[in-house]
Amino acid sequence: MADEALFLLMHNEMVAGLYRAAEQGEGENGRCTTKLESMGFRVGQGLIERFTKDTARFKDELDIMKFICKDFWTAVFKKQIDNLRTNHQGIYVLQDNKFRLLTQMSAGKQYLEHAPKYLAFTCGLIRGGLSNLGIKSIVTAEVSSMPACK
Repeated sequence: MADEALFLLMHNEMVAGLYRAAEQGEGENGRCTTKLESMGFRVGQGLIERFTKDTARFKDELDIMKFICKDFWTAVFKKQIDNLRTNHQGIYVLQDNKFRLLTQMSAGKQYLEHAPKYLAFTCGLIRGGLSNLGIKSIVTAEVSSMPACK
């Protein structure tokens, strides 16, 4: 439980620190999201290497996505993805109804505009993991109501 609290605090401080530096003229706001996504990408690559070292090869893309939704997400966020949907043409939608990095924020719509800041690292995490598994991807996040995200 302590490692979860440390991760949440570290993530919040990464986001706050990057945006604070941007406000003080040391960078641009758009670059903050890119930096967070890049950090997540590298972490995702490392985690996938560790998690898959003793697993059998995946049969197809769907098996990889199931691994991301069950094992990878559970290891990082202590719960599985709530919903995985696909159009069977390479588009996957992962939905987490109580995303841990957003639960600390209000459940209302007042902080909805700040949600993308807190999702950039996770987008990079997924993209980095998929990259190490041989899948080139574009990962985007959408929040319509807090703390759920797609």
